[in-house]
Amino acid sequence: MGSVGLLYVGAVLFVNGLMLLNIVPARSAAILNLFVGALQCVLPTIMLVMADGDAAATLAASGLYLFGFTYLYVGIVNIAGLEPEGIGWFSLFVAGGAVVYAGLSFTVVDDPVFGVIWLSWAVLWLLFFLVLGVHRDQLARFTGWSVVLLSQPTCTLPAFLMLSGHYRSTPGIAAIWALGFIVLFVIAKALSAHRSHTAAKQPAYS
Repeated sequence: MGSVGLLYVGAVLFVNGLMLLNIVPARSAAILNLFVGALQCVLPTIMLVMADGDAAATLAASGLYLFGFTYLYVGIVNIAGLEPEGIGWFSLFVAGGAVVYAGLSFTVVDDPVFGVIWLSWAVLWLLFFLVLGVHRDQLARFTGWSVVLLSQPTCTLPAFLMLSGHYRSTPGIAAIWALGFIVLFVIAKALSAHRSHTAAKQPAYS
């Protein structure tokens, strides 16, 4: 069930990355954020009810709320035209939580690929904090390109692999994923340096 939500997280991250690049207007992307945010709150709630106290199932559901709350927050802020600092500081909390979930994926869950994915999300949400929370506007284009490039391999691709029964997680495969993510961050850096970002104020996105 979590893989279904992950599929649509890939979509909203892609759109929000385009928003950071000033390609998609903030209010235009707000509706998708609300849809996906609601989905990422409903699905884990159903998973928790079905878990009936099972620790592994509860752990799997708990992390989804980090994204559900993020996208609901983004959608409401962008529609209402509110200041984005709150999203930025909440993103710092999400980044810290992602590091914890990464550690649990490497150890308790024994899923090193998702450990790497959680670490990549921690970096993305840390970038959201820097851009939105403390106004490091010079990082906006790098953040936008990072989100666009990593949205599909961190969300859509593993979602489809899980839905089709082809998902595999070993230390060797995790190392390949990690190398791929590093390459994508390097590409994002190169793309962001191609043209300076001059927007006076960023909308809210994550």
